Amino acid sequence: MRVGIAAVTVAALALAAGCTTDDKPNAGAKSAPAPSFAPGAPGAGDPYFPSYGNGGYDVAGYDLKLKYDPKTGRLDGTATISATATQDLSSLNFDLAHLTATKAVIDGQPATVKADKNELIVTPAAGIVKSRAFTTIIEYGGVPKALTNEALGDGGWMRTADGGFALGQPEAASTWFPVNDHPSDKATLKLAMTVPDGVEAISNGVPGTQSSAAGWTTWTWTESKPMASYLATVVIGQYRVQTTTHAGKPMIIAIPEFLPANSPGERSLAKTGEIADFLVTKFGPYPFDSFGGVIIDDDRIEYALENQSRPVYGNVFFSKGPDEIVVAHELAHQWYGDSVAVASWKDIWLNEGFATYAEWLWQEHKGERTVDQSFDRSYSGFNWGIPTGDPGPDRIFGDAVYVRGAMVVHALRKKIGDAAFFALLKSWPSQYSNGNASTQDFIAAAEKASGQDLQTFFQDWLYAKVQQPKP
Repeated sequence: MRVGIAAVTVAALALAAGCTTDDKPNAGAKSAPAPSFAPGAPGAGDPYFPSYGNGGYDVAGYDLKLKYDPKTGRLDGTATISATATQDLSSLNFDLAHLTATKAVIDGQPATVKADKNELIVTPAAGIVKSRAFTTIIEYGGVPKALTNEALGDGGWMRTADGGFALGQPEAASTWFPVNDHPSDKATLKLAMTVPDGVEAISNGVPGTQSSAAGWTTWTWTESKPMASYLATVVIGQYRVQTTTHAGKPMIIAIPEFLPANSPGERSLAKTGEIADFLVTKFGPYPFDSFGGVIIDDDRIEYALENQSRPVYGNVFFSKGPDEIVVAHELAHQWYGDSVAVASWKDIWLNEGFATYAEWLWQEHKGERTVDQSFDRSYSGFNWGIPTGDPGPDRIFGDAVYVRGAMVVHALRKKIGDAAFFALLKSWPSQYSNGNASTQDFIAAAEKASGQDLQTFFQDWLYAKVQQPKP
């Protein structure tokens, strides 16, 4: 996130808080107020999921050194977490599910750890004052497993016959490392994952040098741009890893070894560079240091997810042949959802509405049907009873967010005109690059780009529960 009897007490308190006192008294100076140490909140206060994430600190980066044994399903390792206190902290929480922390150190001093369901409470030897940067090192381990959500589906670590993977939304990261598991606290990620020789471990970002010793291989990955925690992934197993270069950046595509060469999924992911280049013309420069994608052929994964720089696709999308549309959707998220992440889960239409609209743009680009035709097909017979801007926590993956969200985008285009609209498509991800934004932020940006008052427009298209007049 946080002195004699007067002078001695003040000095002791200052030193305990990591402060210093001036050895030359200044009679005219006022003493700083004593820190008000308190525990960080056990949730980030999201309106839909108030217990997700934590309060009291802001993470800059996670540095994970982990070892996974596919035979036993056990994961062990160390997480080094760099953060800054946003309040005077007496203790802080991390999200950690189904795993056990055995030791914690804060800035070299032992700290105590206590588990409370899926919360890990870390208490430092002395309070951490507001605005102080600090480093927490946590040793932990266990057999990871997914978190169950009856409405939204399981998310997190899932074991496979040849390895395992971490994947899910809105929460997943806490099943494999201690984390502030809410999109509002974006952070960089370094991962060194040690697995048996002959097993692959694919993650986000740029690959580093592999090293092997005593039958184990360590795969290293670095995502240098801040990332929402649910976008962190690792996929472990038997994969064909294809490493090439696109636009001067590494392109890593991983396909399960048992899938035949040139399978529909492989042909679809081969379009990653071409589709990304097209989206650059609409959204502006590609925001990350690498490209790629991973296919998981597992019956539990009936979705694709926009994991930062390396989307993960369930092979179900390619069961009937190549599918470029899903690739366009997940790549659009690299701008809308990843580089610019939601401020709260209520704002998820900013991710999914624009990614769905990118599907329409790609289809038009390929000569399949125009964006107007895609809009008309969606508009006809649509159920308008669920508001896009406030669908409710159980419907964040519903048509009101995806399809009506895309219709909101197209209606905005018709309202403000192509020049202002396409300028907005580029200025929005540029303005909030590597950060977070809300629906109100987008409305303000749209009004600035168009010079129009759009309050009534957005109120109707985002929140009204009746069909909107066709633009």
